[in-house]
Amino acid sequence: MLYPELFKQLESVRWDMDKDIPWAAFEGDKLSDEQAATIKMNAITEWAALPATEMFLRDNRGDSDFSAFMSIWFFEEQKHSLVLMEYLRRFRPDMAPTEEELHAVRFEFDPAPVLETLMLHFCGEIRLNHWYRRASEWHTEPVIKAIYTKLSQDEARHGGAYLRYMKRAISKFGVEAKSAFAKVGVLMASARRTAQALHPTNLHVNKALFPLDTIQSRLPNPEWLEHWLDKQINFDAVWETKVVERILHNMSLLMERSFTTVQELNKFRKELARDLGANLDPASPRAV
Repeated sequence: MLYPELFKQLESVRWDMDKDIPWAAFEGDKLSDEQAATIKMNAITEWAALPATEMFLRDNRGDSDFSAFMSIWFFEEQKHSLVLMEYLRRFRPDMAPTEEELHAVRFEFDPAPVLETLMLHFCGEIRLNHWYRRASEWHTEPVIKAIYTKLSQDEARHGGAYLRYMKRAISKFGVEAKSAFAKVGVLMASARRTAQALHPTNLHVNKALFPLDTIQSRLPNPEWLEHWLDKQINFDAVWETKVVERILHNMSLLMERSFTTVQELNKFRKELARDLGANLDPASPRAV
C-alpha cells in the first residue's frame, strides 16, 4: 500500500494555517478589488475538490489504498479553499464566497475511465502548481503572495503522489495503463492548440447538465478563468511551455522513454494503441 507512506510524507510538511501564514504582515494598500475578486474565485474552485472526491471514491470502490489517500488529498484541497476564505474574512469580508456559491460547484460527475481520470488530475496538479506560482508573482500583498506559494507547493506534492499511483497502475495493468496515461498526456500537453487551458475545472463532466456541467460554468463569473489567466496573472506561452515540459518529463520517467515534444508522446500513444488492440481478445468486453 502507498497510503501509509504518503500519509507520513505529506504529514511531515503540512503547514499550519494559524502559525505558518504571516497574517500580521498584511498591507491593505497592496490589495485591490480586482485581486480580491480573483481570490474569491480561487476559493470556490478549490471547494470543487468535494465533488471530485465523491467521484474518486465512487469510481475506485475496488481500490481501498487509493481511496484512503483521498482522505489526505481532500483535506488539503479543502484547506486551500478555507485559507483563501479566511484571508477574505479577515481583510475583505465583502468578497467572501457565500455558502450558496460554494454549494453550486458540488454536483455529480459522470463515471469515467479511472486510469484516464487519474492522469487527468495528475496533469491538473502540474498546471495548478504553475498557475499558483504565477498568481503569487502577480499579487502585490505579502500575505496572499505567501498563501499562493503554500498552495503551489501542495499541488506539486499532490502531483507526486498521483505519480506514485500511476507507477503502481503500470505495474498492475501494463500497456492498458500506459495507453490511458499517454492518451490524456497528449491532450493535456496540447493546451496551446485549444481555445482554453485544459484543467479539470473547465472540462465537461455531466452530459445531462450541459451546459452547466463544468465547475467553471457554475462560478459567479464563468468568464473569470480565461480573464485571470490571460489578462491578470499573464499565464503566457512561456509559462504554458513550463507545464508541457513537466508533463513530458514525467511521462518520460513513467514510460522509461524520452519525450521532448508532444508529437513524440503522441507517436508513442499510437504505438500503444496498436499493441493494446492486438492483445485484446475480439470476443472480450474490452474489445468493444
